[in-house]
Amino acid sequence: MSLQSQPQPSGPATPAAATLAGARVPAGLLGVAFVILWSTGFPAARIALDHGAPFTLLVLRFGGAGLIFAVLTQLSAAAWPRARTALHSAVVGALSLAVQLGTLYLAADRGVNVGLIALVIGTMPIVTALLGLAFFGEAVRPLQWLGFGLGFTGVALAVGERIGPGHGAGPGAYLAVLVGLLAISAGTLYQKRHGSDVDPRSALALQHLAAALLLLPFAVHEGFRSDLSAAFFGTLGWAIGVNSLGAFALFFVLLRRGAVNQVATLFFLMPPVTAMIDYFVLGDALTLYKVAGLAFAALGVWLATRSSPGAQATGRGSHSRPTPLPAAALASDPLIEPVESLRLEPANAHAADLVRADQTPSLERLDVPRDGCERHRQRLGNGGHRRVTIAKQLNNVPARRIGESAEDMVQREIVTHARKC
Repeated sequence: MSLQSQPQPSGPATPAAATLAGARVPAGLLGVAFVILWSTGFPAARIALDHGAPFTLLVLRFGGAGLIFAVLTQLSAAAWPRARTALHSAVVGALSLAVQLGTLYLAADRGVNVGLIALVIGTMPIVTALLGLAFFGEAVRPLQWLGFGLGFTGVALAVGERIGPGHGAGPGAYLAVLVGLLAISAGTLYQKRHGSDVDPRSALALQHLAAALLLLPFAVHEGFRSDLSAAFFGTLGWAIGVNSLGAFALFFVLLRRGAVNQVATLFFLMPPVTAMIDYFVLGDALTLYKVAGLAFAALGVWLATRSSPGAQATGRGSHSRPTPLPAAALASDPLIEPVESLRLEPANAHAADLVRADQTPSLERLDVPRDGCERHRQRLGNGGHRRVTIAKQLNNVPARRIGESAEDMVQREIVTHARKC
């Protein structure tokens, strides 16, 4: 797996960067850990649904995880998102947690075959790429499409033997699976564009608490039904500690560090890895189809997450002098004010670092404006030791335009974002 990560600031942008972001941990290793931890949620859910109602399980899981994240936020004095950013985190929680898992748990409880659920959710990377292309113009390379095809082949091989007719499932239950697929795809895109530039602890607390609040009326309607057995509390504890505190935290970090399509591609590995876990934990048969599915999915992920040769060449360094910022754009907006000279260094195909001039005497000088948002004033003016990755810090960073250098992208975003503040 060659999941590419965008370069991180040498000093953490938030207090959580040192504890959750794992800036020094290779993205590939984080991806492996994420896939394994996330995949354990499927057998845990199978066991839990035998001992409790779906919305009861989810409300207790989300509420418990949200409270733990909130306590971690307070103990570490991490910053809570302000109104607009908090709303973004709540939307992510509604889509990726409440709607996605709520519909899938409901479908499984109503009798939809779990193999069919896994197959439909296995198309999530493809749906995410199509939504990104349609709404945000995020390009997908031919090699990525090939990787998507191989990845889905792996999913089909891994779960094909388990696909069968549902036991009493009606049309609404199957519709719920499709809604879950759209929810996780839309939630992933939304989080990458609006909800990843915050402290992970406080953001995950808001996501989980928002999801718990949304599903609470459904749990009340169920009567908070459970058998209060050891298996119920054991699987609930696993879902909170491993799936929410572990897997969702890693998902947050990976989205923050890498391209959304690369992170979404990891979901091709979920069904094959889940089949391996089912073999070791639940005693399910491990067939040749499942092993082949894991191989195809791994190859698909490797192809879809490879950097293009052009991106690698750009990352090594074209140090051509960037085009100056348009004077008309600077003069026409009162939110833009001049600051001391900064230097710009292309980091790779996706991002560029703005660094204090006194820290990088070997780089070319570039005078850039600072926008009027208070948080960006602080980021750009808070000491010579702090590196600011503009492509990570700005809220709405589109993909680079064809033929556009990393330097030009950053300059365009500075002006564009300043006008929006």
